[in-house]
Amino acid sequence: MRNTANTILDQALELSATERAVVAEKLLFSLDIPDLKIDTIWAKEADSRVEAYNKGEIEAIPSEEVFAKYHKM
Repeated sequence: MRNTANTILDQALELSATERAVVAEKLLFSLDIPDLKIDTIWAKEADSRVEAYNKGEIEAIPSEEVFAKYHKM
């Protein structure tokens, strides 16, 4: 890291846990830059899946099953 980044990190680490959480959250949100192209692709995919579900072409899986599958990993 550059010297400035190290200085900021050192200062951030002196904050309370709550203050560090706020800083971390704001930093993470600053990385989430919307991308219209990707959002459009995901919207089409979601619409396609809903349509397939409504036509009976695919079945829904209860969230409990999905989370249980990945909780084991």
